[in-house]
Amino acid sequence: MAALIKKIISTAKAPATIGPYSQAVLVDRTMFISGQLGMDPVTTQLVEGGVQEQTRQALVNLGEILKAAGGGYENVVKTTVLLANMNDFTSVNDVYKQFFSSNFPARAAYQVAALPKAGLVEIEAIAVLGPLTNA
Repeated sequence: MAALIKKIISTAKAPATIGPYSQAVLVDRTMFISGQLGMDPVTTQLVEGGVQEQTRQALVNLGEILKAAGGGYENVVKTTVLLANMNDFTSVNDVYKQFFSSNFPARAAYQVAALPKAGLVEIEAIAVLGPLTNA
């Protein structure tokens, strides 16, 4: 059996990692994208404006990592949304549906005790790169 290739994906258009992990790892066509906070990639500070602005920035950051590997939001098959407050669920969904508007990826959402940098939301994803056909 031939070994699969594991490739680290990184881009300066998304915030640098704040620990010993990669922005994303690509194995064959499957891409595992680390949790993205609503951080500005230049200042590495959380964006102002609350949970919706942080959600928007987290998804933009995720998109930049997808682009670095030749993919896009349409390649995402699963996301996990971590919330500092489950009461923000509807506000996060309002922004989320602007990035994922049809053939939604599978998803889980959890309230957690705390997020890095006191973030309000963090989003991770799994994507399958290359051409995908919707059934």
